[in-house]
Parts: sequence; structure tokens; C-alpha cells
Amino acid sequence: MKDEFEPLIVSFCCNWCSYAGADLAGVSRLQYPHNIRIIRVMCSGMVHPNLVIEALTKGADGVLMCGCHPGDCHYEEGNLKAEKRADAIFLMLEDFGLEPERFRLEWVSASEGPKFAQVAREFTEQIKKLGPNPFKA
Repeated sequence: MKDEFEPLIVSFCCNWCSYAGADLAGVSRLQYPHNIRIIRVMCSGMVHPNLVIEALTKGADGVLMCGCHPGDCHYEEGNLKAEKRADAIFLMLEDFGLEPERFRLEWVSASEGPKFAQVAREFTEQIKKLGPNPFKA
């Protein structure tokens, strides 16, 4: 039997909301894929598009960026900056010949552990359908 492809997913989570939401999912024992590697950042707005592209060109199969809901950012407008950067990331993915579905931006608050787990499951399934990142080869 052929081994099922298990993608490697890097998730940038803001310290104030999304990381706490991921932590809540964990302490609540909510099931989400083990292949998510969380990197805590102070704000989703600080995630430069080059970080996302570097993760993908160095072998990650997908990148999930999570931030506070608009209007709830600890830094007032950092998540709006992240949203603008996401637009640039999609353009860069096209330039690199990668599917835009390999990147996802999601708003997850500290109280939304179940949402983080659901997003992680959905994104992992999406990446499984795409298959391995061509930069891995």
C-alpha cells in the first residue's frame, strides 16, 4: 500500500490571538493534524511576504498565516497590514509557479480554539489534494 502524502505546513500565528487560539485547541484536546509547525510572531502584520516564500521554497507544502480579527489587533492595524501583504504573497506565488492554495490567511481569536483546529484540518486536506510542493524535488 502506497504511503499517503503527509504535508509539512508552517503556520505563522500572532502572539495575542491566533497563538492563544492554537494553544486553546491543544489544551482542549481538539484534534488537528500533527504536521502543522507553529511559529509565534508578535503580529501577523510583521510576517513579510519573503518569509512565506522562503518557507515554501525551502520545502514547506503550505503556509497558514493566522491573525487577530479586524478591529481586534493588539497593534491596532497590524492585521490589516497582513491582509495587504497576503495580496502580495498571492502575486509572488504566481511568479514562482506555485498554486495560490498553498497559502491561507485566517482570522482566529484567542477564544477560537475549535476554529483553529478546523482551519488546520481543512488546510491540511487542501494541501494533500495539491500534492507535494514542487520545490521539494
